[in-house]
Amino acid sequence: MVQETDKEQFEARLRELRRSSILHVDMDAFFVSVELRSRPELRGKPVIVGFPGDRSVVLSASYEARAFGVKSAMPMAVAHRLCPQAVIIEPRHKVYYEVSGQLMGIFESITELVEPLSVDEAFLDVGGAIRRLGSPRNIGELIRRRVASELGITASVGIAATKFVAKIASTRCKPDGLLLITPEQTVPYLHSLPVGALWGVGAKTAEVLARMGIRTVADVAATPVASLRKVLGATGEHVHRLSWGIDPRTVTPVRVEKSIGAEETFAADTADDAQLHRELLRLSHRTAERLRASGMVARTVALKLRYADFSTVTRSRRVHTPVDSAQLIYAVVLQLLESLGSRPMTVRLVGVRAEQLEAAAQTSLQLSFDRRDDNWRAAEQALDRVAEKFGNKSVLPARLLDPGAPSSRPPRSESDAKP
Repeated sequence: MVQETDKEQFEARLRELRRSSILHVDMDAFFVSVELRSRPELRGKPVIVGFPGDRSVVLSASYEARAFGVKSAMPMAVAHRLCPQAVIIEPRHKVYYEVSGQLMGIFESITELVEPLSVDEAFLDVGGAIRRLGSPRNIGELIRRRVASELGITASVGIAATKFVAKIASTRCKPDGLLLITPEQTVPYLHSLPVGALWGVGAKTAEVLARMGIRTVADVAATPVASLRKVLGATGEHVHRLSWGIDPRTVTPVRVEKSIGAEETFAADTADDAQLHRELLRLSHRTAERLRASGMVARTVALKLRYADFSTVTRSRRVHTPVDSAQLIYAVVLQLLESLGSRPMTVRLVGVRAEQLEAAAQTSLQLSFDRRDDNWRAAEQALDRVAEKFGNKSVLPARLLDPGAPSSRPPRSESDAKP
């Protein structure tokens, strides 16, 4: 009888713990943190990861730089004015993706229910790991210890009953913290926050709500849904549900990336075909490298062109055989560029994107009768191995060694880097 009572109490405790079993794990200033592993003398100093050109953007900033107002995706020129003493480090995307893979490996050793959001953050449902590893709080602390000891960086962990609240918790405990919000604490905690904490409420929506006298999450919760819907449309009902902590979405472990690509903003607008072609070749190589690194192939290739007046055009083409080769991507991109005809003005930005992705291991790569397709693929795979051993700049296509080629790189922040 005593054993049955103990078992019932244990099962009741498990059920209670599983009520708050969703974790949002987010690295702290991920790109900067990875760089500081090899440059520890910069710890405690303002550091920015990004290319130094004025038309580039901040990819990541240390918390010391953020204290001066520097933010991810901010133009580098603005960041430099805010924090001229910051040390600028050029990004090494290949390294970040390698660390990201190790990070996801840690998550997957905890639970099968892992939903990556970007290279440095993910949702985890640890309800099935509680018997083995302890409470969600214990699991969160375990993850933080392993990330620190195995990867040399820090993580912040939010724990809650829903994905939305777990995300808020991880944001509020940064950097290098852990915050558990129980179901009983959820509504009071949410109602203490400004309205901008709700997903779907950006600056413009906040302005609309402010005109209605709604400035906090509690104000949203107290407003009739019909009134919110009248000014916000379908978003009104969405934010009202969130204001009461209602978020039925589950952690989705299989998240297939929809596209992989790279962009370049030129230091000066250009009408030079040779420069455009050279940069498209460079971007094709970057895109293909990321495809191969992620084990994906693409069925569609897209070109993006932004003119001096910021007007943007895109063109895409479906290929007969899935590709992961830069030369094959580049050939399609050149055709798309030619299809645009004469350009009305100079070009500010170009981009290459691989879309409709599939796992290479599950795709039959039917080669053409022209053996050059296979030769290009083999040559680029060899370049991957050389770059892995000696660094990305060890071997480059001859055309990319042209001294006239632009030295900047695609402006991309941590949140844009999907796994």
